[in-house]
Amino acid sequence: MFSLFAHAQKPRPERPRIIVSSDIGGTDPDDNQSMIHLLMYNDMFDIEGLVSSPSFGSGSADEIRRMIGIYEKDYDGLKKHAAGLVLPDSLRRICKQGRRGLAPFKGYDEPTEGSEWIVRQARRQSDRPLWILVWGTLEDVAQALHDAPDIKDKIRIYYIGGPNKKWGVNSYAYIAENFPDVWMIENNATYRGLIADGKRDGEVDSRYYERVMSGAGHMGADFINYYKGRVKMGDTPSLLYMMDGNPDDPEKESCWGGSFRRTAYTSRRVFERATTLNDTVPVYSVIELRMKGPEQLDIDQDSVCFTATIDRQTWPGYYLGNGLYAVRYSPKAPAVLSYTVSSGIKEFDGQHGTFVVDRMWPGKRCKDDYAVGGNWFTDCGDKEYFEGPWQGAGLIRKQRHEILEDWTERWNWLKDR
Repeated sequence: MFSLFAHAQKPRPERPRIIVSSDIGGTDPDDNQSMIHLLMYNDMFDIEGLVSSPSFGSGSADEIRRMIGIYEKDYDGLKKHAAGLVLPDSLRRICKQGRRGLAPFKGYDEPTEGSEWIVRQARRQSDRPLWILVWGTLEDVAQALHDAPDIKDKIRIYYIGGPNKKWGVNSYAYIAENFPDVWMIENNATYRGLIADGKRDGEVDSRYYERVMSGAGHMGADFINYYKGRVKMGDTPSLLYMMDGNPDDPEKESCWGGSFRRTAYTSRRVFERATTLNDTVPVYSVIELRMKGPEQLDIDQDSVCFTATIDRQTWPGYYLGNGLYAVRYSPKAPAVLSYTVSSGIKEFDGQHGTFVVDRMWPGKRCKDDYAVGGNWFTDCGDKEYFEGPWQGAGLIRKQRHEILEDWTERWNWLKDR
């Protein structure tokens, strides 16, 4: 079946080099959905790495290999229509294990197989930059930059932030502070325009699994295992961005993967006191709660020595040395949030506070902000592209039907055997 929308993709200068860093197999199964999408379209990329990072729970490079095994069963059916599809064994060879768990306060730790692979591929001689598509947190990207600062000008990052930024706030802060000139697309909310929404998408797209995927090969049979087949794929906009038009132009209009705006800063707020309802922070900002306490001569700097419970979740707090303690947090949505500190250190055990999270990102400039260079882009703040609280989501939502119809063609290849 020929897709009426196949022509909608705008031409690209050349096939992009990419590494995908994914927390697949962890807490959110939408990475499995996005991995299926990548495998079905892999002829459109030069894939140089598939990194599991950070690996939570059952997450590991083995989960990526499991997905490749499902792709392998459909490979012959897809190959008839797309000769450039990569052999399953070739994909297995570039699966790498990244960091297991999150980085400490300093934002990096020890090299991993994944971070070393990023460095290796970034240093390869090529006229094309290496794009790193980050579906989880920035742990292995931060580690690679720490270990090999020379790769900064050789890589470009498309980062699905929002909730991932909340979890990986320390690695994000390290990059923003130490590599402000790195080429970065920080997508905190625009990606939400691809997530299924029955109220906005209409009956056809909201029943996409039943209409299109059901009965379409082994990958179609597997897709039902993630969100019961409801198309979420919050990480897929990073792929769509590379597929549609010139990736060197983040401000391009009508791109399947979003349109972004250059920013000179990303928001950060530092509090050296308990916060109150009079304190407002931008959504997706880096918040540092700092406290004074005794000098600890018997523990290492960057050691966890207290916790902060924020929005019913517990976050590690660190000793920074010289009697200074801190915890970082990044709110993923507008809200009024409270926190409580728990510690064996009596000076701040039980400290609590409240703050307001505003919906505009990056918000008004503040002395604490990270100043970033001319190649840092983020969600469009135009009011017309908000979907509820989600900044920029309308830029993808208006193209969602077109995106899914293009994908329909590939699913139909698996029904034609």
